[in-house]
Amino acid sequence: MKRTLQALALQRAALILIVVLTTGCSRSSSPIYGWHVRTNSSPPSPTFNRAVLTQEPVAIFGALAPPRLLGSETGLESILAQVLKTVGPSFKVITQQAAAGLINRNDLANEYTRMRNEALQSHVLDRGPLKKLGTAIGVRYVFQPKLTAFMQLTKDRWELPPIALKVSRIRSSIMRLSLQLWDMQTGDLLWTSLAEATLESEAVGQDPVYFDDTARVTMGSIIADFINGKTASSYGPLDKIIDQLIQIPQPDKHRNADNPEPSSRG
Repeated sequence: MKRTLQALALQRAALILIVVLTTGCSRSSSPIYGWHVRTNSSPPSPTFNRAVLTQEPVAIFGALAPPRLLGSETGLESILAQVLKTVGPSFKVITQQAAAGLINRNDLANEYTRMRNEALQSHVLDRGPLKKLGTAIGVRYVFQPKLTAFMQLTKDRWELPPIALKVSRIRSSIMRLSLQLWDMQTGDLLWTSLAEATLESEAVGQDPVYFDDTARVTMGSIIADFINGKTASSYGPLDKIIDQLIQIPQPDKHRNADNPEPSSRG
């Protein structure tokens, strides 16, 4: 009987602790991420001055990925465009959506697809179709992002006996990205960067460390290298311009107080 009462007391304490922790998390204004990015970037080509991108537009191609990651790379090009608005706001950017429309209008979709498929093997964008695509889009320069690795991990932080109740978990993600800048007229690879990022969060809820947040700080670090002419760097939460790229969920201000349920998007 005494053991039963002790078990019930522990269960009650566990439930109270969960309520307290969950309430505290829900009131927090932002997710708490520990993150770190290491970059390894090449110096720009001697024939290229990155300041030209403040005067001439640069396009973004759809992200590439090896077969094992196909589908995971979707949206990286949009994240790159968003990052450029914050970290490199003076750059003139042609988004992947706009570029894709121009490519299709000029009947170059097949050449674009072939070039991308070949690039997965050769790591080179073929100058022939690249030049045609540049003419169709109306740009000389293009960013080519590529996802090379992404993993999400969960580790139990601690639990409450005797019911083995998981109170806190450490969630983390690891991402590797590369970004290249090509001259579409000459076929020259002007600049390239590789980055590896780790993000970690300790939480009570079930939310993972999101792919989008990992991609934003990774891309932000790469673009910071490009803008500042760095070749090997480490970035973390103290780099505020990059840290602010992590999106903080905000309450729906348009929701009717008498009807707290979110409206259907369908």
